[in-house]
Amino acid sequence: MSKGLTYRGAGVDIDAGIELVKRIAPACKATHRPELLTGLGGFAALAVIPDKYEEPVLVTGTDGVGTKLKLAIDHDWHDTVGQDLVAMCVNDVLVTGAEPFLFLDYYATGKLDVDVAERVIKGIARGCELAGCALVGGETAEMPGFYAASNYDLAGFCIGVVERDRIVSGHDIEIGDALISLASSGPHSNGYSLIRRVLEDSGVNVHDDLLEELMAPTRIYARNILELGEALAIRGMAHITGGGLLENLPRMFAERDLAALIDLDSWVRPDIFSWLQQAGNINELEMLRTFNCGVGYVVCVAAENADATCGLLTELGELPVHIGRIVAPGTRAGTGQLLIAV
Repeated sequence: MSKGLTYRGAGVDIDAGIELVKRIAPACKATHRPELLTGLGGFAALAVIPDKYEEPVLVTGTDGVGTKLKLAIDHDWHDTVGQDLVAMCVNDVLVTGAEPFLFLDYYATGKLDVDVAERVIKGIARGCELAGCALVGGETAEMPGFYAASNYDLAGFCIGVVERDRIVSGHDIEIGDALISLASSGPHSNGYSLIRRVLEDSGVNVHDDLLEELMAPTRIYARNILELGEALAIRGMAHITGGGLLENLPRMFAERDLAALIDLDSWVRPDIFSWLQQAGNINELEMLRTFNCGVGYVVCVAAENADATCGLLTELGELPVHIGRIVAPGTRAGTGQLLIAV
């Protein structure tokens, strides 16, 4: 007698999902914060606002990893893309001055490979530890016929908290303010459709050293930036993601009529960007509007605080560089400089 159709027969293995939750539970528990009222596995997560805030404002952000995942899948490099996911969300929330508080993830695949998913989600938990936020839940979706069996996609969701009177909005930025960069670890999670095209067209052997540079996880700047914000006034911040310096620096201006004058020779680009530019015959403007080119995050401070900012960030293990200043639109850029305006 036929047993009839089953969900597993249709391509969805409920038992695999249950096994995954068991495996990732310890990693999620390691991100626990005292404000949490519930554990992993419920329909929703409950948390109270940290009691150190007098007038808390919630800040939200969501993002993914993009086609960097294709390299991860093709080369069995699943352990660090979870950090990429956290970083892309956390760093966006951070530009407001917010403390990363809660994080949720969405993992979608054609056929759930528990071993691969475990590696990815443990990477997410590691990213949450680095950011100081709690991994409070997520969703694992097995979607046969929608994704190829071995493929998966990720989305992340971050909630931050900031004191209302300490929101970094960009409204305090003035002409003459200093722009201080924090180094990236590589391309982070942007421009990978172009990177994959360069790899394809050049026919290069993607050896371990090259793969390690391309797959270096996106840096999470939260702890150091929050400590900097406790020491001095930050007037504006920018996370250098898709669009590079050209698109992201103006986002800190709060729609005001300002510009940034950048000294392009003030920092040393990591070798991976020089290799990509040469191998792909990519012009300079395209590099600057596609990749971070070694600048992962930028803070704007009063000119008189530039040295103190660099000093404190250096003590915290960063490699800060004074890359430019705020100027009036229409300012003429000199040799080796780039004017970036809205």
